[in-house]
Amino acid sequence: MSLKFHWFLPTNGGDGRQVVGGGHGVSAGAAGRPATVPYLGQIARSAEQLGFEAALTPTGAWCEDAWVSTAMLSSLSERLKFLVALRPGLTAPFLAAQMAGTFQNLSGGRLLLNVVTGGESHEQRMFGDFLDKDGRYERADEFLHIVRALWRGETVTFTGKHHSVEDAYLAQRPDPLPEIYFGGSSPAAGTVAAKHADVYLTWGEPPAAVAEKIDWIKGLAKAEGREMRFGIRLHTIARDTSEAAWAEADRLLAGIDDEQIAKVQAGLKRSESVGQQKMLELNGGSKEGLEIHPNLWAGVGLVRGGAGTAMVGSHSEIADLVEQYVAVGIEEFVLSGYPHLEESYWFGEGVLPELTRRGLWQHPAPQATGSAAVPFGAAGGASRAAS
Repeated sequence: MSLKFHWFLPTNGGDGRQVVGGGHGVSAGAAGRPATVPYLGQIARSAEQLGFEAALTPTGAWCEDAWVSTAMLSSLSERLKFLVALRPGLTAPFLAAQMAGTFQNLSGGRLLLNVVTGGESHEQRMFGDFLDKDGRYERADEFLHIVRALWRGETVTFTGKHHSVEDAYLAQRPDPLPEIYFGGSSPAAGTVAAKHADVYLTWGEPPAAVAEKIDWIKGLAKAEGREMRFGIRLHTIARDTSEAAWAEADRLLAGIDDEQIAKVQAGLKRSESVGQQKMLELNGGSKEGLEIHPNLWAGVGLVRGGAGTAMVGSHSEIADLVEQYVAVGIEEFVLSGYPHLEESYWFGEGVLPELTRRGLWQHPAPQATGSAAVPFGAAGGASRAAS
């Protein structure tokens, strides 16, 4: 098998050497590296060279617009796909289908869509959306029904509770059809995912909890006569030794003060997202006891909404944790780290070659070279210290 690994474009206030807060209705914190086209392009090109399949770009009031950002960056790379976060309901289904077709056709088939219903009513109202959470999932169901039918080349007449179209036909269909990534831990989210998702995404809970979620979604999808793949959203701190990785986690933690934690946690506690509440449970709002599973650290979620856990350890230890997730059904990993540029190299030149040796990953576009990349700190290609 060959797993897929994706990276992240930090359009949410930029990047830096500390955890950049924000997300899920919480304002983004300040960062040392603004989210400029040159810097984001540097991250995109590095991710492409290292072998990442795509780059997730977030959506919301706390970050730059995902469509515009990725459209500007697509010409700076050649192979890298863009996993564009999209909130159904903020764009009409026909227009969204048309935008996706345009992006896919002009980028050479490099669009993936991460459908996000929006977990925070107070943030949705900033966009003029006053539906409650269940209403947003009902609307997402109608939205995806229309969009997928248009992509298939059908002429669509549909009258729903939230969306209606008449004799809608998409002249320029996307080729290939963009895959739909969808997450959510509530019953309503599971229902929509089972009907429409190509890849179900979960945040980084311990493997046993992830296994339960996968079993749940598989059961719902089976009832719909469908199958799908499963992915996980995590941060990563990979180093040549376990000691070096945990030292970096400690450094990041030292840069987070108690006042910042209290402020962000208070904002995140009003989230309507079941997944967000699970992230809060994992970190407990405290700097203590954050290794919630061997080499899985919940420190990021103290000040960042959304994905709040990181794989921390030597390249071999992180590869071991990847294998644990693979054993429960995960095939795709959406990763990030601080700073995103440097951490892409730590993972790409350390963990990915280790996974290649284990027969779990192959570079999607192997470089013509006679020597493998040397991980940071491993002089002369010497083997990494056991840990």
